[in-house]
Amino acid sequence: MMLLAIEQGNTNTLFAVHDGSEWVAQWRTATQSTRTADEYAVWLHQLLSMTGLRFDMLDACIISSVVPQSVFNLRNLARRYLKVEPLVIGENVDLGIPVRLEKPSEAGADR
Repeated sequence: MMLLAIEQGNTNTLFAVHDGSEWVAQWRTATQSTRTADEYAVWLHQLLSMTGLRFDMLDACIISSVVPQSVFNLRNLARRYLKVEPLVIGENVDLGIPVRLEKPSEAGADR
C-alpha cells in the first residue's frame, strides 16, 4: 500500500509518499489557494516520475489543510488522478485523539 499524504499550511504544502514502512519521497511547494487539481497533477506527476513512482502506485490519500479554499482541489486531485477518496482531516474525522481545547472546533487541521 502506498499513501500520498498532503499537509497544507498557510505558506507551504508538503506532499509525501509512504510505502507502509517508510517515507520514500517528499516535496514542498508554495501554498496557493487558487491552484487547481490539474495544476497539482502536472506538478506531482513530474516529481513522482523522477523518483520512479506513478499515480497508479498510490492507493490511499490523506489531506490536512488549514486553507479551506484548497481542500476542494486537493480532494479532486486524489479522486481524478489517484482514483481514491481521500481522508480529509478536520471533516468530522475521529482519529481517536482527544482535542483538549475549550473550543475544539477552532483547532486547525494541523493541530
